[in-house]
Amino acid sequence: MAYNLLKGKRGIIFGALDENSIAWKTAQLAHDEGATFVLTNAPVAMRMGQINELAKKTGSEIIPADATNVEDLENLITKSVEILGGKLDFVLHSIGMSVNVRKGNHYTDQNYKYTEKGWDVSAVSFHKVMQTLHKNDAMQEWGSIVALTYMAAQRTFPDYNDMADNKAYLESIARSFGYFFGKDKKVRVNTISQSPTPTTAGSGVKGFDGFLSYAEKMSPLGNATAQDCAEYTVTLFSDYTKKVTMQNLFHDGGFSNTGVSQEVIEKF
Repeated sequence: MAYNLLKGKRGIIFGALDENSIAWKTAQLAHDEGATFVLTNAPVAMRMGQINELAKKTGSEIIPADATNVEDLENLITKSVEILGGKLDFVLHSIGMSVNVRKGNHYTDQNYKYTEKGWDVSAVSFHKVMQTLHKNDAMQEWGSIVALTYMAAQRTFPDYNDMADNKAYLESIARSFGYFFGKDKKVRVNTISQSPTPTTAGSGVKGFDGFLSYAEKMSPLGNATAQDCAEYTVTLFSDYTKKVTMQNLFHDGGFSNTGVSQEVIEKF
């Protein structure tokens, strides 16, 4: 059921790869709720995914952009405002990558060139996106910028590797830039700390299936799905959350506040 929560709103959605991705589901729901938007991803990611299919379903244009490249972001934002016919109401940053994880490098034996690349893609890109939006005055007043994160920013999950550091930095950027975007432009900036979710990116973490099962047993409401996250994200794009900013919002079925569950006690 659609509620027209985003009727007339315009935005950019980063990171839709395939139908399992949170960005993909957010795009579908935003479309159903009346939004128009531009889809974007890195050229290499676009070759891996099915973004053209999503664009057809949602009547959206695609602008390839490397989120670590400021020139690409300048082009993306300028063209998006032109295509959509005005300033942006929402932006979703759904980007994360660790070369060390892909290469199987342990946290205590990182290749630092890989570390820097993952940090740039997963965290610094969020600053670059917001700085470009801010300098170009591309956001409407009371607009909303959201990035996706994970609780490894607060607690240690050994196999999450250097992505944990990237997410901690990402959340700090949201708070710091959120202050200035709020004061200067009345724009809100938040991160959503999502349950472990079987997306292409999430499933690449060692031992993911076991942890997914553990989190399900630990969470009073069970794990939040990618669709659940899309629904939460859309509420943050809507006018009903205009005074929520600089927050890291846990969307994890209660996992983050549960010390231990009866199911886990019985298991062990």
